[in-house]
This record gives sequence, C-alpha cells and structure tokens, in this order.
Amino acid sequence: MRESVHHGLQDGAAEPKADLSAWLAVAAGTIGAFMAMLDISIVNAALPTIQGGIGASAAEGTWVSTAYLVAEIVMIPLAAWLANMLGLRRFLIIVAALFTLFSMVCGLSNDLTQMILGRLGQGFTGGAMIPMAMTIVATRLPPAQQPLGIGLFGMTAVLGPVLGPITGGWLTEHLSWHYAFFLNLPVGAGLILLLLFGVPDARPRWDMIAEADLPGMAGLALGLGGLTTLLEEGQRDQWFESPFIMTMALTSASGFLLLFAGQAFSRRPVIRLGILFERAFGGVFVLTLGVGAAFYGIVYIIPQFLVSVAGYNAEQSGLVAMVSGLPTIALMALFPALVRRIDLRAAIALGLVLYAASCFMDMHLSELSAGPQFLGSQLLRGLAQFFCLMFLNQAAACAVRPDLAEDASGLFNVARNLGGSIGLAAIAVVQEQRTFFHAARLSESMAANNPVVHGAIDTQGLAQIAGLVQDEAAVMAFADLYWVFGAMMLLMIPLVLLLKPVPKGAGIAMML
Repeated sequence: MRESVHHGLQDGAAEPKADLSAWLAVAAGTIGAFMAMLDISIVNAALPTIQGGIGASAAEGTWVSTAYLVAEIVMIPLAAWLANMLGLRRFLIIVAALFTLFSMVCGLSNDLTQMILGRLGQGFTGGAMIPMAMTIVATRLPPAQQPLGIGLFGMTAVLGPVLGPITGGWLTEHLSWHYAFFLNLPVGAGLILLLLFGVPDARPRWDMIAEADLPGMAGLALGLGGLTTLLEEGQRDQWFESPFIMTMALTSASGFLLLFAGQAFSRRPVIRLGILFERAFGGVFVLTLGVGAAFYGIVYIIPQFLVSVAGYNAEQSGLVAMVSGLPTIALMALFPALVRRIDLRAAIALGLVLYAASCFMDMHLSELSAGPQFLGSQLLRGLAQFFCLMFLNQAAACAVRPDLAEDASGLFNVARNLGGSIGLAAIAVVQEQRTFFHAARLSESMAANNPVVHGAIDTQGLAQIAGLVQDEAAVMAFADLYWVFGAMMLLMIPLVLLLKPVPKGAGIAMML
C-alpha cells in the first residue's frame, strides 16, 4: 500500500491473469469509490428541496455539502493506516456498513443538525473507500491488467461528482429527496457481499496502535475541521467579532500545532508534511487545491442558479450539470496514449486555460439564462476537467519517491477535497457580499424622482421593484463567481513550471 501504481510495456514471460475473486474485489473497490464520489454532489440539485424539508436557510444549506467534504479530508490520510491495522477486508466492511447507516440517518433527517451529523458520518466513512479502491487495484491485479483497474478508478473520480446532481435530481422529482440517501442501502449491501467474496481476510495488527501518531490524528481533525467551519460561518458571524469564530480559529490553530508536533516526535507521522516543500509536489498540491475549488464549486452553483433563477426542477438542473462528464467519458480510453505523447505540464496548462474559458463564457448570465446557455461551457469544462484532474494525478505520482507515495496520495486527495471545501465556503462569502453590493448599486440608480419608481409608489408596487432588484443582484453575484473561478485558473498556470515531466518510456502512474 506504500507505492504508486506504475506499469510500462511488459515483455518476457506471460503474467498470470487475475482470478474471479480479484475482479470481485476490484468491482467492490470501484463501486465503493463511485458511491463515495457520487455522494459528494448528489445533494446539489436537490438542495433547495432538502433545505425546505429540514428547515434550513440557503446559507445553512451549504453545510449539507461542506460537512461531507470536511469529514472525507480527515479520513483520507488515515485510511491506509487503519486498513493496515484492521486488515483491508475487515476495514472496508466496517466503513461500508457505517456509510450505509449514516446514509439512512441523512434520509430520515428532520432538521439541519441531524442532516449534518449524517453527512459527517457519510464523509468520514466514504473517505476511506476512495484511496482503498486503488489499493485493491495495486494488490489484486497483475501489472498487465492494472490499466483497466486504473481506468475504472479514474472514471469514478471524475464522473461521480458530475453524475451526483442528475441522480439526486431524478430521485427528488420522481420519488423524494430522501431516496438520494436511501439509494445507498441496496448498494451498500451488495458492496459488503462483494468484499466478503473478493477480498481475502487478514489478521489485525493491534501492535500498530502503540506506534500511532495520535497527536497528529487529533490535530488533523481539529485543524481542518476548525478551519473549514471558520471559513463557512465567518461571513454570517462577522468574522472575528464573533466569539464562535474566535473559538474555531483557536481550535484550528491548536490542531495544526498538534499535527506539526506529530511531525517532530512521532516515529511514523500520520502524514509527512515535509513533501509539501519539495518543488514538484508543492506545485501539484497548490494546483489541486485550486482545481478542486473550481470543480466542486461549479458543480454546486450550476444547480443552484438553475433552480433559484431559471425555475428548473432538481432533475432538469442535474441533467445540465451532468453534461460536463461527457467529454471525460469520451477521452478516458485515450488517456494512456496521451500520457506517453503529451508533456503533462502542457496538458495541465491547457486544462487550466479551458477551465478559465468555460467560466468566462458564463460571466454574462441574466435572469433569462437557462440550461441551453450552459451547454457549451459545460462541454468545455468537461474537457478541462479531464486534462486537469487526470494529469494532476499523474504529476503527483511522478513528484515523489516510491517510499513517500502513500503520504503523497493522502495529501493529493486532501488537496482536492480541501480545495472543494474552501471553494464552497468562498461561494457563500462572495455570493452574500456581491449580492449586497449589486443590490445597493441598483437601488442607488433608482432615484426617488425616477418615473418608474414614482409610478410604482403610486400603484403600491414598490415591494415588487425591491424584489426585482434583489433577484437581479443575485444573478449578478452568480456571474461574479464565475469570474472569480476563471481568474483563479489563469493565475495558477505559472505553477505548472514547477512540475516534473513523465520519464521517457513510463506508463500510467496513479496515486493510491
């Protein structure tokens, strides 16, 4: 579990083929990773309906998405250690069962608190299934058959978040939003059966507890959890004027101090942060933060715009969000050939340019904008996602020595999800501030002697005009969000110069 999956051209004696149990294990890993990825965004299209069902405001509703990402971030670096200690099969069966249980908690939620607790549990257990899918590919398939397993995993990583909105939207419209979570019950049961038959049992290694970096584990949870809560709630609570925000800042700072203490004093830190200071991997980490913010952020805001402005239902908005997955499906089979022929730095730079262009295409939103206006930008964004996410994964695997691959994998996955969490928090801040800004400017343009306003007062229509101003300000704030994400993509392009090219003759190198 400590090495990237590397394979090149095979020669010499024929290798043994994977047996049925190995492919059952790969199927289990792929399904588990797909469900974990799907559930990141399955609530996005249905979020307005869910907010009404649990009595949450639009601002509070972002926590339904953010809570999942925060918990995943905490679990991903711990997954390999827990799997080694408990045994892979036992560990995955436990997290699959708990993932299903927490999904039921979400589906039965009556208030925001219960929903957030369920989403935290989903994220924590789902976060274990993502890296373990690649561990199964690396340990159960011979090198000649690993490209197929890698391709399956690559599709889950990209398609899960973009298929989430249409899945959640369809279930919401035809059944109920509760079934976006109840869906995991039959899938979870099938997953446990696959794990029982496909993954061999191993004895637990309880002696590993004595060597555990407990301060680092606690610091990881407190640091990242406190930071994300601070970012999410800061705008609503007037930042550091709020005692709660001050508490979260101190919690986060204390957590990171514990994490750093683990680096210095633990024999095996929970994750080696030192590799962040290596030029190539540091560049990958920052790039992945930015791409993660745009990826998860835009998957979130498109359904919000279409539901709140264009009047789409959850299914219709999810269908528009899904369009960005089509280019990825079309290009996935070409990835091994592209890796050998294209400099990954050029591929990632191209992806960033395409991402920025897709965002700038959506800068001119109006209250009349609807699904068809997003199709071109969504297809371009899907192309950008393929080049950014797939080649960044390749760059991460090439950036470190094999003995550091496990730590690099954890940090790479943390960067993607932490970027998404920061992106969702930034959306809440930017949307609130820019809506207020645009509403104030639009109101200033309507002087009291304006004939339209004067006529509205005479006809008791002032409240209607105020509502129109607020609606237009909200649309302008959505457009501003696309400008922010587009500008961020362009500003990150110089970072690709820090990355290492793929060595000559190398094949796919993916992170576990």
